[in-house]
Amino acid sequence: MRQTTDRVKEGGARRGRWLKRRLIPVLTIILVIAITVGIYLVYGRHPERLIELENYVYWGAFLISLIGNATVILPGAVLPILSAIGIVLYPVTGAVGPIFVGLAGGIAAAIGEITGYMVGYSGRGIAERSKIYIQVESWMRRWGAVTIFILSLVPFFFDLVGIAAGVLRFPWWKFFLLCWLGRTLLYVGFISLAAMWGWEAALPYLG
Repeated sequence: MRQTTDRVKEGGARRGRWLKRRLIPVLTIILVIAITVGIYLVYGRHPERLIELENYVYWGAFLISLIGNATVILPGAVLPILSAIGIVLYPVTGAVGPIFVGLAGGIAAAIGEITGYMVGYSGRGIAERSKIYIQVESWMRRWGAVTIFILSLVPFFFDLVGIAAGVLRFPWWKFFLLCWLGRTLLYVGFISLAAMWGWEAALPYLG
């Protein structure tokens, strides 16, 4: 009887391990693919729709940042568009408007970058071990949190950091917080400067 119970427990443990090793990674990949395909169908074929989101101001900034950081389909689009929103708001709100745009973009960026972390955590989707990725992973192994924070201050290539963090099982909540802090500092600083300089540059042409 005891042996039967042990076998049942062992079978349950095996099923649990199978779910963890097989089913969860597959569902994770399906979710990431669904997000990416959905973004591509809505915005990839019609990038002008991203510009239209500027009309929604802070919610638009949040959605633009979320879309731009959740996929690499539209690289480099986030900061220019958010900066344009900041420039439009600056004469009405002063420095406060661009700062709030940066704050909205920063939290959305951290949420969006979780998709890269999920890909790495699943152990799939890393068919190409590029030299850049190998270097990023080595930095992650050596410095961990410092690597995430510093590279979150760089506008490009942060997806590789998210993948490496997932592969190395870096705690997701730490990854999220560090990404949020770095991206917020980047966005608030860049957008605020762009708003001030952009508005001053536009004044001579406004009569």
